[in-house]
Amino acid sequence: MQLSRCPLSLRPRSGEQVPPLTAQVARASNPGGTTAIWVRDRLDGLWCDEDFADWYPRDGRPGLSPAQLATVCVLQFLLGLSDRQAAEAVRCRIDFKYAMAMELDDPGFHHSVLADFRDRLAEGDRADRLLDLALAGSSKATRASRARRNPRRAPGVPRRPAEPARR
Repeated sequence: MQLSRCPLSLRPRSGEQVPPLTAQVARASNPGGTTAIWVRDRLDGLWCDEDFADWYPRDGRPGLSPAQLATVCVLQFLLGLSDRQAAEAVRCRIDFKYAMAMELDDPGFHHSVLADFRDRLAEGDRADRLLDLALAGSSKATRASRARRNPRRAPGVPRRPAEPARR
């Protein structure tokens, strides 16, 4: 059975915050955290829907958030999930809903959406551009994490070399 393919357009969701109830339930049900929670907490903002604007036509049926789909693909890779398993996780797992800033009652999407997203990703240099965004965002997240751990040291200031021990 072939699904009819209508052109999808992008309706950006920039600055999407995790709904308060989703955050509360995710933290209460997973006090030790999960991979999905870690991804959201530490790597949030690697990309936004505007980064994908040229992947979609201006008119057409509204598509799903490409930033969310990219996040699902990262989680799918990290957790070794098939498309069906990843789509089911989005539909059923609270930590995935947290990672994607979704309401708890969001129904998710059909698993074929992930293959369509990867097809778009494979065109031209899109994968390289997405990787560049991820690397830039992760290095920014690393610097912020280091600054939180050592607040006395200003970002970008090298550490002083340790003085030799006196005898």
